[in-house]
This record gives sequence, structure tokens and C-alpha cells, in this order.
Amino acid sequence: MVEYAVKTPPHHATWQEFLDVWRVTDECEAYAQAWNFDHFYSLGGDMYPGSGDSRGPCLESWTMLAALAQATSRIRIGSMVNAMHFRHPAVTAKMATTLDIISDGRLDLGLGAGWNLEESDAYGIELGTVTERLDRFEEGVEVIIRLLSQEVTDFEGRYYKITDARCEPKGIQHPHLPVLIGGGGRKRTLAIVAKWAQKWDGGFRSVLEWQDTNEALVGHCEAIGRDPSEIFRTVHIPWESGADPSQLRDEAAAFGEVGVDQVIFNMQGPPSTAQVEKLGVELSGR
Repeated sequence: MVEYAVKTPPHHATWQEFLDVWRVTDECEAYAQAWNFDHFYSLGGDMYPGSGDSRGPCLESWTMLAALAQATSRIRIGSMVNAMHFRHPAVTAKMATTLDIISDGRLDLGLGAGWNLEESDAYGIELGTVTERLDRFEEGVEVIIRLLSQEVTDFEGRYYKITDARCEPKGIQHPHLPVLIGGGGRKRTLAIVAKWAQKWDGGFRSVLEWQDTNEALVGHCEAIGRDPSEIFRTVHIPWESGADPSQLRDEAAAFGEVGVDQVIFNMQGPPSTAQVEKLGVELSGR
């Protein structure tokens, strides 16, 4: 049966608004998870119509998650997704295991290669070409997985080097906290998902587009002898404030029928407790 999740992009609103929405989400049993995103600048344009532009306020993802972990008790939490180039992967692993403990084992570690040139340039963080991003991402994912699962880790690549590295305590979840990789690049990204990830997010796609991309992921899994069913699959649905809850429920059901495990309702406008409650009633069948 498909799960439901709420995503509140941490921009164009106040901390109190986000806090209220996550608390309501935690109280509503229709939802299994809540997500934010990992950006230093707010987003707008086609991705978030009506939300303003990059000059608007945007709260930092990990700082929010630590506080939200304490403000909630039931839902799983995570950032969709953390840009690999924003933080050294060893630091990301350390932050993740700490947050897994703070949240009592409710964290999913979302990872992505990064894409936003504006904020990267502004903060003096090199983004690189697509090939460089993916090469760095693949190294970073391996570093993180090794630190999450090994007592001592040595790794030397083009972008990262760690020596006799420890990441203790490991966190609550076993064998380690789940790593989710976001993206649909057929040649590189999905191959990395097949090799390393416990979860995969397909982003914003139609049912047919998702099925097509999922088939590519299945092919990568089969090529390395991995059972594709081991990977938990998520997808996004845009969630406008005036959207019909019954239509959103039907859209989610259509994804569930083709193998999606979790549908993420992505708030396109300001976070709203009423919006969460209204959809929650529809999803729970009350």
C-alpha cells in the first residue's frame, strides 16, 4: 500500500509556519513522513510558481531537521535531497548519524549531485560540469555508506580522501540509516542508485514517465545482480493550495498501482496546516 508524505520547501515562510505544519503532519496518521529541501537560496519560477524568487527567505535544511526531530515523534523525516557538494560527505555522514539518534531512528538521508549554479557561485562552492558533479557524487555516496557501515574507513578518490576515519555512534537504524538518492539520469544516477541506495526518488514525473524511468533502474539492478524490489521508491506530486484533495488522492493511487511506495505531496505555496489537515482527511477515508 502506498505511503503519503508532506514536503515543505523551507522558503518564503517563517519558522513558526513550518513548525506548525510538521506538528500537524505528525499528528495526522494519514502521513508517514515529512521532508524539506537542501538549498541556501529560495526557489521560484516554473518549479514553484507564485513563490517569489531566489531573493526570498530560505532556512537551512539540517538545522531545521534537528529542531523538527524534537517537535515530532512519529513521522519519518529527511531532506529531499542534500546536495553532495555543499558539505564534505564525511561531515554529512556524521550529521546524519547524530540526527538519527536525535530523531529516535526516523531519518532518511536524501542525497543528490546538486544543480543550483546561482547559490553555489554565490557561496563560493564549486558546482562543476555535469560529469564532474556525478563523479564527485558517486565518490561521496561511497564515502558515506562506508562510514555508516564500517568501524574504520579509508578512501582515496579524485574528490575525497579520508584516512582511518570513524563515524561513531552509528545511529539507531540497522544495518544503517536508509540512504535515498534523488534523480532520474539513466546512465549514471540510476546506476549509482542500483549500487548503493536503499531508496530512490523519481522527482516530478507522470505515471508513464515514472514507469519508463523505473524500468531503466530495474535494468541497472539486474546488471549487478541486485533485486530491484529491495529499493523503496518515492515520487513527487505538486500540491497547490487550492488543489482538490480527491484528485490528489486519485493521482497518488495511480502511482501506487505501478509500484511507487511513497507519494510526496510537495507544497507549492506557503505551508498551511489547514491544507495538511484537509488532505489528511481525504487520504484516511474519513
